[in-house]
Amino acid sequence: MTGPDKPAAGSSAVLDTESTQPGSDADFVADRERSFFSRLYTGTGAFEIVGRRRMWYGITAAILLVCLASIGIRGFTLGIDFEGGTQMSVPVVSSEVTAEGVEEVVTSALGEEPESVQTAGSGGSETVQVRTETLDLAQAESVTRALSDRFGPELSPAEVSISDVSSTWGREITEKMILALAVFLVIVFVYIAVRFDREMSIAAMASLFFDIVCTAGIYSLVGWEVTPATIIGLLTILGFSLYDTVVVFDKIAENTRSVLQTTRRTYAEQANLGVNQTLMRSINTTVISVLPIIALMIIAVWLLGVGTLKDLGLIQLVGVIVGAYSSIFLAAPLLATLKERRPDVARHTERVLRRRNGLETGTADEQRPVRGRRRATGSAVVDTDDADRAVPTGKRRRNR
Repeated sequence: MTGPDKPAAGSSAVLDTESTQPGSDADFVADRERSFFSRLYTGTGAFEIVGRRRMWYGITAAILLVCLASIGIRGFTLGIDFEGGTQMSVPVVSSEVTAEGVEEVVTSALGEEPESVQTAGSGGSETVQVRTETLDLAQAESVTRALSDRFGPELSPAEVSISDVSSTWGREITEKMILALAVFLVIVFVYIAVRFDREMSIAAMASLFFDIVCTAGIYSLVGWEVTPATIIGLLTILGFSLYDTVVVFDKIAENTRSVLQTTRRTYAEQANLGVNQTLMRSINTTVISVLPIIALMIIAVWLLGVGTLKDLGLIQLVGVIVGAYSSIFLAAPLLATLKERRPDVARHTERVLRRRNGLETGTADEQRPVRGRRRATGSAVVDTDDADRAVPTGKRRRNR
């Protein structure tokens, strides 16, 4: 290594990474010697996420296939608000009132099986929810009397709650849901296109598409009814996913602002550094968001028996986790892939890799003069070339 300690007068030398000014980008090296949690908290660029994008693409594709298969084969159990019909709520006033027993009574009274029978709530608030096609007054009274005769005297006819929802109302709800989702996606695309660039808009939209399909697929696998609360939860978690993606993209944009003017690192390496620097923030935000949702599901659903909140809780729990995954392991790698399709970024990547291979073999820059600023060190003037003597991604080296 050429050192500036005692150079000959009038001579010049090229400083390597150890001799460059502290605090410059050339001082960054990937620190992989620390413990896992130390690297996680310091964001040194040691986690190779963008560089292993093919693996993450494969995992993402597998998740999408499973979710799409579930949606296509199992479909969704649409709630009464979307399909219309009659819903009966039978309180569990004794151990004899079970979902199987209620289904048997309703089938016998109507001559056909109900569309769905499930238990909601717990303890004194536990009920059996029965959904059927729209019943007229005579049919409703017949079912109520049959339930009272079977589970009486603990269960009286007045305790059986019956409500009707028309199919027109369900159709209106569905149309408004689709319209709200379309408006949301258009606004998101325009915002990111104005705030960042086209490639980031495409990557963010792909991330949101993954969030929608994955969350819907898991909901299909679970088999819970899709209610208006489900749609509200879906729009909420899309907003969370967008926020997390914007945070990651903002750091990547900051790191890659002048990447084409140097040959230190490729765009993908700078993007990977940005992901590492925001990784702990994404994890913390996800954990902070998940804990209240879990508390909601435990307290409201299991303890208080508010069954309507379980739809909102499940979709938010799944959506928050999926949104964090997509912003880190899908949006950022996809952004790097799209950027590398641009001719200027592709040429820059080739220059970086060619120079790096040359440094490893000791043949780099043999045919071109050394460029850089001149810096006085003692009695000599030393040429530095920070743009060509740096080491890829990582942390800022401390002076000792």
